[in-house]
Amino acid sequence: MLLEKYLERTEFKDYEDFKANYQLNVPENFNFGYDVVDAWAESEPEKKALVWCNDHDEERIFTFADMKRMSNRAANFFASLGIKKGDRVMLFLGRRWQYWPTAVALHKLGAILIPASTQLTVKDVKYRCGAAGIKAVIALCDAYVIEQINLALPACPTVEHKIMADIREDCACDKTGWLDWDAEVAKQSEVFERPTGDAATHSNDIFLTYFTSGTTGMPKMVAHNHAHPLGHILTAKYWQRVINNKLHFTVSDSGWAKFGWGKIYGQWICGAAIFGYDMDKFVPKKLLEKIVKYQPATFCAPPTMFRFMIQEDLSGYDLSFIKHCATAGEPLNPEVYNRWKELTGLELCEGFGQSESPVLLANYDGFTPRPGSMGKPSPTFNLDIIDDEGNSCDVGEEGEIVVRDIDKHMPTGLFVALYNDPEATKRTLGGSMYRTGDIAWRDSKGYFWFVGRADDVIKCSGYRIGPFEVESALMEHPAVVECAITAAPDPIRGQVVKATIILAKGYTGSDALVKELQEHVKHATAPYKYPRIVEFAAELPKTTSGKIRRVEIRENSQKDAE
Repeated sequence: MLLEKYLERTEFKDYEDFKANYQLNVPENFNFGYDVVDAWAESEPEKKALVWCNDHDEERIFTFADMKRMSNRAANFFASLGIKKGDRVMLFLGRRWQYWPTAVALHKLGAILIPASTQLTVKDVKYRCGAAGIKAVIALCDAYVIEQINLALPACPTVEHKIMADIREDCACDKTGWLDWDAEVAKQSEVFERPTGDAATHSNDIFLTYFTSGTTGMPKMVAHNHAHPLGHILTAKYWQRVINNKLHFTVSDSGWAKFGWGKIYGQWICGAAIFGYDMDKFVPKKLLEKIVKYQPATFCAPPTMFRFMIQEDLSGYDLSFIKHCATAGEPLNPEVYNRWKELTGLELCEGFGQSESPVLLANYDGFTPRPGSMGKPSPTFNLDIIDDEGNSCDVGEEGEIVVRDIDKHMPTGLFVALYNDPEATKRTLGGSMYRTGDIAWRDSKGYFWFVGRADDVIKCSGYRIGPFEVESALMEHPAVVECAITAAPDPIRGQVVKATIILAKGYTGSDALVKELQEHVKHATAPYKYPRIVEFAAELPKTTSGKIRRVEIRENSQKDAE
């Protein structure tokens, strides 16, 4: 198997053995396009790589031989435009199947891939193109997406090429000046030789840059090198537990780092096929129907989706073909874990990481998941929790999660720079540790428990209150589908706890319900943590990656106080 080329051992007797003896081999010139995609195409050409469908009864199935041929054609097309090693190319491709051969082609060329959400506005596009010095944009045929890009590009002088994929007659967008991805790629040769000399890629070259989701401030550019996909072996094989020649389904749009976590890198290294469902929008029933039809062996989705799926009547869906479920992207409330297991018999194995990393903490094989816990540290990452002075926290003490000893050993998969910003890179990675900005505590058995982002922790009358614990308490009440806990200014206490809540069907916001929810929290956790302010909302503000923008709720509370 391909996996054995990169691991000293693939199987371990328990978590302690895994943590101590997991060892990754990183070749000097590793390139995902050649050393994974083409390697599978040569050894097992009919091996399934991608099963893709959408909400319009379209389906495409690709083998690794298909993916090799198509990515070579795309690489020849891009090279004909002068796109080369080190050039920055931004992709607005959503969940369209063209993303996969496009990404592989750019990796083969050594161009720097920059994924972008299809929800970005003109302002977002201008900022990203300017900050990264984008040479080409590749976008799906969508009226909103193309309009935002067309309006932004006059202010983006570095952009030389506009390429549109999956052009459809019913798409009422302005195609002026756009090249046709499908038509141009089809004209190209299926042969693309691996570059040599200065054009060749090295494992420490930058190959991918994510713009962070920007819950506070302007997004940063998190840069990963060509070895980054190998870091996701931890993510795919040992947390998501993908199976060779079986289908894996991670619900994610290509504009998010979660796509790299679950829909391409580690999964293909491990020999799993990817299920790509190009949904128009998230509808729990439709998602469940697709899962039943295509029967992925392993499944990963954010907690929000599980929260909405358990609102459905799951008795009508046979999910027995799923061997393993994982979740990440935001904290998992124990109530969701318990309800999903009750309804399906499947444990939700939570994982934790960032755009800056592969999975850092996870509920791995070898120990029992504890509902609400992120699990235990990944091998090769020396994780710790520190206080404000940088000292290791005691058991039960809250502090910031850090990766220690990066000056001695930089774990494969961790980001290597903040792109185009050497001073910020030095501040972030120039010392002995990388500070994640996430607050947690560790129990006596070594499990990590999430508290919140450092900026989200509420300080009320001398108490430190993490939003996640209060959110979890509220989620246990049947009236609550989703909620966000934030700080609101208070003249006496400094800050108080505020709950912004989306109600379940059949419930209406009222003073009586506010009091009931407050009393519920007082009994579910320490009484001082109860929300003194409760607001009901139709939706919560979120980033393009689906994370709740607590900063926006806080800012609105501050304006209301003024």
